[in-house]
Amino acid sequence: MRTADPILTGGRDQRSRPRVAVRPAAAPTAPQVVVLAAGMGTRLGRKLPKPLTPLMDGRSIMQQQLDGIRTVFGDATPVTAVVGYRAKAVMRAQPDLLFAFNPDFAVTNTSQSLLRALRTSQPGGVLWLNGDVVFDPAVLDHAAPLVQADESFVCVDTSTVADEEVKYTLDADGFVRGLSKTVTGGLGEAVGINYVSGSDKAALIEHLSACDASDYFERGMELAIQRAGVRFRPLDISRFSAVEIDFDDDLQRANTWLGSRAALEPLASELR
Repeated sequence: MRTADPILTGGRDQRSRPRVAVRPAAAPTAPQVVVLAAGMGTRLGRKLPKPLTPLMDGRSIMQQQLDGIRTVFGDATPVTAVVGYRAKAVMRAQPDLLFAFNPDFAVTNTSQSLLRALRTSQPGGVLWLNGDVVFDPAVLDHAAPLVQADESFVCVDTSTVADEEVKYTLDADGFVRGLSKTVTGGLGEAVGINYVSGSDKAALIEHLSACDASDYFERGMELAIQRAGVRFRPLDISRFSAVEIDFDDDLQRANTWLGSRAALEPLASELR
């Protein structure tokens, strides 16, 4: 579970746009977006794929993600979902998306799902996210300048460093050096929202190909850093909410945040 404070955030989604989240005067150019949705989500213990888990506001996790993506980057943003477990259920729920299929979803990890998506992507950078992260759309507003600059980055939460999560360290220039669950001296956690630039994408593909089937995609990023000199900037999103849904407690925390946003909507409307 990765989480920032679920209450003290200033984000927005299609239902609420508090003025504390400042959007650029013109909508940023839409990047290619990949949602990794192939896993079985066994720890949450639901029959449906985890991205289809319903939230308290009636949306699924995936729908909440897509609403945020489209609010920030526009309705025409190209989104590819990597599917595997109960793929048809995801495809029926989101028929307007593009899809990449990981037939080995039961025995491979996110490195192989991301590899499939990047290999079929169009030229240019790619924004990708784990399909189980409920996040404040203000995260994407915050990331938009780096997307526009086509600069590779990793969204990080510096407010927590849990042993079981993917942690990061920095090199002397302030870029990500280590990125794994076993890294020593972690400065925070990676939240599962990342971007690879068009110029770095080939190196990431090469090093994802070198990963073991059981590796998370962070291993491919780490290899690209170590062997090809790829630089991922850490983007601190600690002041926004981002909750990775692994267990029921995580789902409750995400719903608490969504409930707090709903309660604040009348006040946000008055401030517009």
